[in-house]
Amino acid sequence: MIEPSVFEDERGFFFESYNEIKFAEIGISDRFVQDNHARSVRHTLRGLHYQAKHPQAKLCRVIQGEVLDVVVDIRRGSPHFGKWESGLLSAANKRQMYVPAGFAHGYLVLSDTAEFLYKCSDFYHPEYERGVAWNDPAVGVNWGLQDPILSPRLSPKDGRNPMLSSIAPEDLPDYI
Repeated sequence: MIEPSVFEDERGFFFESYNEIKFAEIGISDRFVQDNHARSVRHTLRGLHYQAKHPQAKLCRVIQGEVLDVVVDIRRGSPHFGKWESGLLSAANKRQMYVPAGFAHGYLVLSDTAEFLYKCSDFYHPEYERGVAWNDPAVGVNWGLQDPILSPRLSPKDGRNPMLSSIAPEDLPDYI
Protein backbone atom coordinates (compact mmCIF):
# COMPACT_ATOMS: atom_id res chain seq x y z
CA MET A 1 0.00 0.00 0.00
CA ILE A 2 1.33 3.42 -0.93
CA GLU A 3 0.32 6.54 0.98
CA PRO A 4 1.01 9.62 -1.17
CA SER A 5 1.93 13.03 0.22
CA VAL A 6 -1.16 15.10 -0.48
CA PHE A 7 -1.10 18.90 -0.48
CA GLU A 8 -4.59 20.16 0.23
CA ASP A 9 -6.09 23.58 0.80
CA GLU A 10 -9.31 25.49 0.11
CA ARG A 11 -8.67 25.23 -3.66
CA GLY A 12 -8.45 21.44 -3.70
CA PHE A 13 -5.50 19.05 -3.62
CA PHE A 14 -2.34 18.01 -5.44
CA PHE A 15 -0.24 14.86 -5.23
CA GLU A 16 2.19 12.93 -7.40
CA SER A 17 0.49 9.68 -8.34
CA TYR A 18 3.70 8.40 -9.90
CA ASN A 19 7.35 9.44 -9.71
CA GLU A 20 9.83 6.91 -11.11
CA ILE A 21 12.68 7.98 -8.81
CA LYS A 22 10.61 7.99 -5.60
CA PHE A 23 8.98 4.66 -6.44
CA ALA A 24 12.37 3.08 -7.17
CA GLU A 25 13.51 4.20 -3.70
CA ILE A 26 10.79 2.00 -2.17
CA GLY A 27 11.56 -0.96 -4.44
CA ILE A 28 9.13 -0.40 -7.33
CA SER A 29 11.25 -0.23 -10.45
CA ASP A 30 8.77 -1.53 -13.01
CA ARG A 31 8.47 0.25 -16.32
CA PHE A 32 4.78 0.93 -16.90
CA VAL A 33 3.64 0.66 -20.53
CA GLN A 34 -0.17 0.74 -20.39
CA ASP A 35 -2.81 2.65 -18.39
CA ASN A 36 -6.34 1.29 -17.87
CA HIS A 37 -9.50 2.96 -16.55
CA ALA A 38 -12.60 1.06 -15.40
CA ARG A 39 -15.92 2.30 -14.05
CA SER A 40 -18.10 -0.12 -12.11
CA VAL A 41 -21.25 -0.14 -9.98
CA ARG A 42 -21.72 -1.29 -6.36
CA HIS A 43 -20.93 -4.95 -5.63
CA THR A 44 -19.12 -5.46 -8.93
CA LEU A 45 -16.21 -7.81 -8.37
CA ARG A 46 -13.52 -7.85 -11.04
CA GLY A 47 -10.96 -10.61 -10.73
CA LEU A 48 -8.98 -12.35 -9.63
CA HIS A 49 -7.00 -11.77 -12.86
CA TYR A 50 -3.46 -12.48 -14.05
CA GLN A 51 -1.57 -13.32 -17.23
CA ALA A 52 0.05 -16.76 -17.49
CA LYS A 53 2.79 -15.39 -19.74
CA HIS A 54 3.79 -11.72 -19.74
CA PRO A 55 2.90 -11.20 -16.05
CA GLN A 56 1.96 -7.63 -15.24
CA ALA A 57 2.90 -5.54 -12.25
CA LYS A 58 0.15 -2.99 -11.57
CA LEU A 59 -0.09 0.33 -9.78
CA CYS A 60 -3.74 0.86 -8.82
CA ARG A 61 -5.79 3.77 -7.50
CA VAL A 62 -9.38 4.98 -7.32
CA ILE A 63 -10.37 8.45 -8.50
CA GLN A 64 -14.09 8.19 -7.66
CA GLY A 65 -15.75 5.96 -5.08
CA GLU A 66 -14.26 3.17 -2.97
CA VAL A 67 -13.10 -0.40 -3.54
CA LEU A 68 -11.60 -3.29 -1.62
CA ASP A 69 -8.45 -4.10 -3.60
CA VAL A 70 -7.04 -7.64 -3.30
CA VAL A 71 -3.79 -9.31 -4.37
CA VAL A 72 -3.01 -13.05 -4.17
CA ASP A 73 0.47 -14.55 -4.53
CA ILE A 74 0.10 -17.28 -7.18
CA ARG A 75 3.79 -17.62 -8.07
CA ARG A 76 4.70 -21.28 -8.37
CA GLY A 77 7.28 -22.06 -5.65
CA SER A 78 6.66 -18.91 -3.59
CA PRO A 79 6.80 -19.33 0.20
CA HIS A 80 3.65 -17.15 0.27
CA PHE A 81 1.76 -19.09 -2.43
CA GLY A 82 -2.00 -18.68 -2.03
CA LYS A 83 -1.68 -15.88 0.56
CA TRP A 84 -3.59 -12.64 0.02
CA GLU A 85 -3.54 -9.02 1.13
CA SER A 86 -6.19 -6.34 0.75
CA GLY A 87 -6.72 -2.65 1.34
CA LEU A 88 -9.30 0.05 0.83
CA LEU A 89 -8.63 2.38 -2.07
CA SER A 90 -10.80 5.44 -2.45
CA ALA A 91 -10.94 8.87 -3.98
CA ALA A 92 -10.93 10.20 -0.40
CA ASN A 93 -7.83 8.37 0.91
CA LYS A 94 -5.88 8.55 -2.39
CA ARG A 95 -3.98 5.36 -1.48
CA GLN A 96 -2.42 3.22 -4.18
CA MET A 97 -1.88 -0.53 -4.26
CA TYR A 98 1.19 -1.99 -5.92
CA VAL A 99 0.57 -5.45 -7.38
CA PRO A 100 3.83 -7.27 -8.15
CA ALA A 101 4.10 -9.30 -11.35
CA GLY A 102 2.98 -12.86 -10.72
CA PHE A 103 0.11 -11.96 -8.39
CA ALA A 104 -3.59 -12.35 -9.13
CA HIS A 105 -5.51 -9.12 -8.66
CA GLY A 106 -9.12 -8.14 -8.16
CA TYR A 107 -11.36 -5.61 -6.51
CA LEU A 108 -14.89 -5.22 -5.14
CA VAL A 109 -16.76 -1.93 -5.53
CA LEU A 110 -18.09 -0.71 -2.16
CA SER A 111 -19.62 2.62 -3.26
CA ASP A 112 -22.51 3.28 -5.66
CA THR A 113 -19.93 3.60 -8.44
CA ALA A 114 -16.13 3.62 -8.60
CA GLU A 115 -13.57 4.64 -11.18
CA PHE A 116 -10.45 2.51 -10.98
CA LEU A 117 -7.17 3.44 -12.71
CA TYR A 118 -4.14 1.22 -13.03
CA LYS A 119 -0.79 1.20 -14.74
CA CYS A 120 0.57 -2.09 -16.14
CA SER A 121 4.19 -3.13 -16.64
CA ASP A 122 3.36 -5.24 -19.70
CA PHE A 123 0.73 -5.09 -22.39
CA TYR A 124 -2.54 -6.99 -22.23
CA HIS A 125 -2.28 -10.36 -24.00
CA PRO A 126 -5.78 -11.87 -24.14
CA GLU A 127 -4.46 -15.30 -25.10
CA TYR A 128 -2.64 -15.50 -21.73
CA GLU A 129 -5.41 -14.02 -19.60
CA ARG A 130 -6.26 -16.27 -16.67
CA GLY A 131 -8.13 -16.03 -13.39
CA VAL A 132 -8.58 -17.56 -9.95
CA ALA A 133 -12.04 -18.03 -8.43
CA TRP A 134 -12.88 -15.04 -6.25
CA ASN A 135 -14.42 -17.37 -3.64
CA ASP A 136 -11.76 -20.10 -3.57
CA PRO A 137 -12.03 -21.43 0.02
CA ALA A 138 -8.36 -22.49 0.05
CA VAL A 139 -7.34 -18.85 -0.59
CA GLY A 140 -10.04 -17.48 1.73
CA VAL A 141 -10.20 -13.82 0.69
CA ASN A 142 -12.47 -11.89 3.05
CA TRP A 143 -14.47 -9.72 0.66
CA GLY A 144 -16.81 -8.57 3.43
CA LEU A 145 -19.81 -10.29 1.81
CA GLN A 146 -20.85 -12.48 4.75
CA ASP A 147 -24.55 -11.65 4.29
CA PRO A 148 -25.90 -14.32 1.88
CA ILE A 149 -28.04 -11.65 0.18
CA LEU A 150 -24.88 -9.85 -0.90
CA SER A 151 -23.45 -11.72 -3.84
CA PRO A 152 -21.09 -9.86 -6.14
CA ARG A 153 -21.80 -8.87 -9.73
CA LEU A 154 -19.43 -10.94 -11.85
CA SER A 155 -18.73 -11.11 -15.54
CA PRO A 156 -19.57 -14.54 -17.01
CA LYS A 157 -15.83 -15.09 -17.52
CA ASP A 158 -14.98 -14.28 -13.88
CA GLY A 159 -17.79 -16.59 -12.76
CA ARG A 160 -15.95 -19.48 -14.49
CA ASN A 161 -12.51 -18.85 -12.96
CA PRO A 162 -11.10 -22.09 -11.47
CA MET A 163 -9.92 -22.80 -7.95
CA LEU A 164 -6.19 -22.17 -7.52
CA SER A 165 -5.52 -25.86 -6.79
CA SER A 166 -6.94 -26.88 -10.17
CA ILE A 167 -4.77 -24.52 -12.26
CA ALA A 168 -2.06 -26.35 -14.22
CA PRO A 169 1.46 -25.46 -12.98
CA GLU A 170 2.44 -24.22 -16.44
CA ASP A 171 -0.41 -21.65 -16.22
CA LEU A 172 1.07 -20.10 -13.07
CA PRO A 173 3.89 -17.55 -13.02
CA ASP A 174 7.24 -18.57 -11.55
CA TYR A 175 8.65 -17.36 -8.25
CA ILE A 176 11.99 -15.76 -8.94
